[in-house]
Amino acid sequence: MEINPAVTFQHDRSVMYAKRPKVLIVGAGLAGLTLGMLLHKAGIPFEIYERATEVKPLGSAMYFNASTAPLFTQCGIYEEFLAIAKPVFTMKFCNEDREVEYMMHFREHRELFGAEGYIVSRPMLYDVFRKQIPKECIHLGKKVLTMDQGGNGVLIRFSDGTEAEGDILVGADGAYSATRQNLYAKMQKERRLPAGDCLPLPFSTIYLVGQTRPLTAEEFPDVEIPDCQFRTSVGTNKPYAWKTFTTAQKTVCYMAMQFLDDESSKDNDAFRNSEWGPEAAAAMCEQVKDFPVVSGGEKKLTIGDLINWTSKDFISKVMLEEKVFDTWYDCRTVLIGDACHKFNPSGGVGGSNAMHDAIVLANLINGLPFHPIAEEIENAFKAYKRERFEWVKKAFGNSAMFRTMAGPSLPAKLVRYVAKHVPAWAMRRAELRILSYRPSVAFLPPYEDKGTHKPVFQPSLSARAPVETEAESKASAEASPKSSSEEESTAKAV
Repeated sequence: MEINPAVTFQHDRSVMYAKRPKVLIVGAGLAGLTLGMLLHKAGIPFEIYERATEVKPLGSAMYFNASTAPLFTQCGIYEEFLAIAKPVFTMKFCNEDREVEYMMHFREHRELFGAEGYIVSRPMLYDVFRKQIPKECIHLGKKVLTMDQGGNGVLIRFSDGTEAEGDILVGADGAYSATRQNLYAKMQKERRLPAGDCLPLPFSTIYLVGQTRPLTAEEFPDVEIPDCQFRTSVGTNKPYAWKTFTTAQKTVCYMAMQFLDDESSKDNDAFRNSEWGPEAAAAMCEQVKDFPVVSGGEKKLTIGDLINWTSKDFISKVMLEEKVFDTWYDCRTVLIGDACHKFNPSGGVGGSNAMHDAIVLANLINGLPFHPIAEEIENAFKAYKRERFEWVKKAFGNSAMFRTMAGPSLPAKLVRYVAKHVPAWAMRRAELRILSYRPSVAFLPPYEDKGTHKPVFQPSLSARAPVETEAESKASAEASPKSSSEEESTAKAV
């Protein structure tokens, strides 16, 4: 198939068979899997292409609040999610003496928003999502080289010499998205790319992340507590902070964060990539091994103990970039998740926002007419960005604040002081603003939100599939003659 950008179709849908657009998804991460799961439930053809030959969802734990409860419930996986997750009722901020300096409380989230927040092991969550997608729809070892798009479709070429064609291309391939790079290169050549999108991804931190084997109560007493023991420790006179989380599987997930200055940024620039992998982790393990952690017992443990309880395959070092791109789509290509907005993980909102992107985009793709032309597809993408962009910017700001809170700088100390003394009503107000956005899937059974603080209006929830639109039009047409006949009978009777 050759893509000619100049080709457009003025087709007559009345003489065509009903055909939904075929969606090509690049990236089998959380964003790509969520979108694939939703398209599968909508009956929309799709394929997922992943560059890795084996999907290894490395890393630590992920946090999901009430804003993703509608998705899990509507897709019928909420109970499965709860079975592998642990509720989070408090977040404790500690010093190097293992003392709790202050706490943030989330116990009222179920009453306010209909669900608690949960910590879940990243690899286990991926398994839940992958089971929702037919195996034949996920293709591994597919590294994207080039892409073309135009009025008659999209075409992507892979490094193994194969090609794939479809109607819509979704870049869900992470911070260093090949889809975005191809798209931006063409737009920049045509002088259509904003200057800010041409700049490299900025970064200020690197992370060591890992997850231990299941631990006993003797080794780490906190693993027996029903709710997640979520602790953030801030280094004294050192550019480090670290977090620990207990999971439902009695493992301990941990993240050690190094704040970079100009010199350390240069030293670590060689590790800049979008892959969660164990490479280069050994040196950082040595740097952080003596940092104290709280276990709930009298024995004084360190991150080194957690590292010793962790398989090397479950430890990785990553560079954490932070940026919200301005360009999210063009023609038949659209970006979701880290490909268009990369958050620092300190805020714990990267995964949920990737899911929110997938929900809104799936709603709008499902609302496209049969045989959509490029203009109709791009209009759907425009509506997707319009709904998501402001919420993404708010989430980005919150993530940056949580990252700053754990830092060694004077502004960080001021933020921690304010957080420690902020009135409860002010904290509640911030939570109400953030968690008022709880998007639902338009084409699945409605979600019954039991929170006292109802979700805000969601534009994409009104999107309807073409079959639904046709059925509504037919029902309306059938009802009209009946109404006229009834009016005539009434007039005659009078």
